[in-house]
Amino acid sequence: MKKLAFVLLVSVSVFCFVVSAYAGSINPGQSASCKNANSITLEANGTSSAGDRGDANAVLWKSSNYTTVPISLSPTDDMGMKGSRGVGMADKFSKGHKTLVLKKQNNFSRGDSIGDISGEVKITNTGTVPINVSCG
Repeated sequence: MKKLAFVLLVSVSVFCFVVSAYAGSINPGQSASCKNANSITLEANGTSSAGDRGDANAVLWKSSNYTTVPISLSPTDDMGMKGSRGVGMADKFSKGHKTLVLKKQNNFSRGDSIGDISGEVKITNTGTVPINVSCG
């Protein structure tokens, strides 16, 4: 009986850890949250209903300092300008990023930084593309 209880306890613990490590995919208008995460990964998942853009926009609310931070992932959008433009400058063109990883910074006391992800971080999808959220 003790072995069965131990196996059950370990199984439930593993399940809870797996569920907390992946917050899931959030569609436009939906939210997810991470609590005391060491890292939070946001990934654009698809294109808009028009099919021409891959913008994924989100707003992060952080309980550590009660601030909101807008984030935009644009893997299909052009950043900068192509070509030398006739002035002898190097090409400044690149594509946007599909994935963003926010990492915990241990040297801040709670609420010191706009990038502080300690406490609860609520992610709300304000764009037109689903976003995969993983809490690490």
